[in-house]
Amino acid sequence: MTGNLEKLIRELGEPVEDAEEETFDLFSQSLPSQNLGFIDSKAQTLDLTIAGRDLTIHQSPAVLSSNRAGGTTGAVVWKITPLLATYLSTTPTFSSIFSSSPSFQILELGCGISGLIGLLLSPKISKYILTDQPYVSKLIEQNITENHLPHHQPKNKKKKQQQQFLGGGGGELIFKPLDWESTQVTFQEWGNEGYDLIVACDCIYNDALINPLVDTCVDVCKLRTEGDGEREREGTICLIAQQLRDDTVFEGWLKKFMQHFKVWRIRDEKLPEGLRSGDGFVIHFGVLKG
Repeated sequence: MTGNLEKLIRELGEPVEDAEEETFDLFSQSLPSQNLGFIDSKAQTLDLTIAGRDLTIHQSPAVLSSNRAGGTTGAVVWKITPLLATYLSTTPTFSSIFSSSPSFQILELGCGISGLIGLLLSPKISKYILTDQPYVSKLIEQNITENHLPHHQPKNKKKKQQQQFLGGGGGELIFKPLDWESTQVTFQEWGNEGYDLIVACDCIYNDALINPLVDTCVDVCKLRTEGDGEREREGTICLIAQQLRDDTVFEGWLKKFMQHFKVWRIRDEKLPEGLRSGDGFVIHFGVLKG
């Protein structure tokens, strides 16, 4: 384990050894009420300022409240998403990792309609691929078009200088449909050279999603081992961020995840206020077992 992986693992410390103990540690504390975790489930648009960026995000309360088969939770923005976007785009450890490789690529699972994390990170890397079910495609394309740096010109000079400091024109940011429950990630369609980082933000909220999500994470990580073997490449890092809602669902996910991945949690002392376990959120990293 070298380079980016080694650097990150040194920061994370000791790995998680027991799913039940980890669940007890997180859920035995007093957790705040998050009202499910929406920012504003009734608003058609949200005006957000994240890491110096002014963003207008379109969402769909109508789709959220519909009876659409396959789920509707991706139709609005959840509280953890801007917090994670801020953390990943401003923390020196991640900035160093992103800048150390000119071809750094990220694939996000369950991105929802906002594309917020991609909008913040794509200026720093080569390519960011947003994925979710096809129903989010119209709104996410609109949000990318209106907010991605190459198309988003700030109204005043100060904000323009801030955005240039945050990454200039930025890398490629695209949306590609992917339904974990019905589509398998294959080398033929998704391979290329694999991805450096998988991001899944608040994708675990019922038992039915656990196996498809973990299986998809495994499949994406394996793309790195199935590609062209002529040069050595680092493995894929898997980042899972979530709101702490249900201890049974959380423990079920972690047990399944630990079957395939060696797992670390970012400790509260390394996280900003608002994103700590006492605030009701947690971030784990996984590296596929050999």
